[in-house]
Order: sequence, then structure tokens, then C-alpha cells
Amino acid sequence: MIVWINGPFGGGKTTTARLLHQQLPASLITDPEEIGFVLRKSIGDHPSRQKDFQDYPAWRTLVAGLCAGLDRQTEGGPVIAPMSLLHREYAEEIFDALAKDGVEVHHLLLHADSDAIAKRIEGSMEFPGDEERSEKVRAFRRRKLEVYEQAYAAWLGERAEVIDTTALTPDQVVAQALTLLNLP
Repeated sequence: MIVWINGPFGGGKTTTARLLHQQLPASLITDPEEIGFVLRKSIGDHPSRQKDFQDYPAWRTLVAGLCAGLDRQTEGGPVIAPMSLLHREYAEEIFDALAKDGVEVHHLLLHADSDAIAKRIEGSMEFPGDEERSEKVRAFRRRKLEVYEQAYAAWLGERAEVIDTTALTPDQVVAQALTLLNLP
């Protein structure tokens, strides 16, 4: 089983994945972003280079393959994948490939109102002691907030199991995730 944790950048996906993993001893966490880093490094300055690694068909194929392989390795896992997927066609491509491979996917969406997300972004410090690097991350997250809101309105809110995290603690988010997954 794959538990895909989606949501806005800075919305608590990684925190939720870690806490969920603690509650599910047979689970593991995989970070699809790492595949993007490998692709970016491999492609280098090639003219086909994309700004967003999710735009590479190879990224989507590799992510689906990795998740399916890990699912087989863990004999049902679950495999927890925290990653923002905001393009409907990309999500469908990955989830359809997993379904064809016989892998069950639970698509959880951590949603919060825009003000709450903006406040979380401003309060984040990805690189303690390095304000410049942390601000670059915050700036990226601020730029992506509108893209998330558009995806939520267009399709995400209907295609995922939504957990409204606006007023929840991380532990409450995980409790709701476990309830949605029907897991102890």
C-alpha cells in the first residue's frame, strides 16, 4: 500500500509522514523528490533540462516504479510518500501506473486555509542558523501557494481524502490519517 501525502509546500507533509511512520512500525518513508535530484544531476546543463523535475516523464515513471518496488519489498508496507503533486495529469500517471502494478494507493491531502499556510511558511526555518537558505525555501513555498490553491479548487479536493489541518496539531492530523486509512 502506498500512502501518498499531498498538500501545499510547507503544509506539514514531511512531519505527518514521520509521525505516521512512528505509528506504523512496518512502514517506510520514501521521498520522490530524491529521484528528482538524481535526474537534475544526471541531466545537468543539457538543453532538455526542465525547471521542475516533475515535468520529466522519467521522474513520474521512476517514482511509480520505486513505490511499486518498495511495496513489494515491504509486502504491503505501507510505503509513505510525502510529495506535493499539483498537476492532475502527473498524479494520474503515477497512480494509474501503480494501480496497473496491483498497488493500492491512498491519496491523502493535507489542506489548510491560505492564511494558515502563509503563517506556517513564514514561521519555518528549514536550515537553522542559515537565514539566507531558509528564506529561499520560504520564497519558493510562497510562490507555489497560488498553484496549490488552483489545483485544490480544480481537482485535488475531489480526488484525494482531505484532512483539513488548519486548526489541528500534527498528532491530530496523524490520528485522522490513520482513521482514513483504517489502520490502527
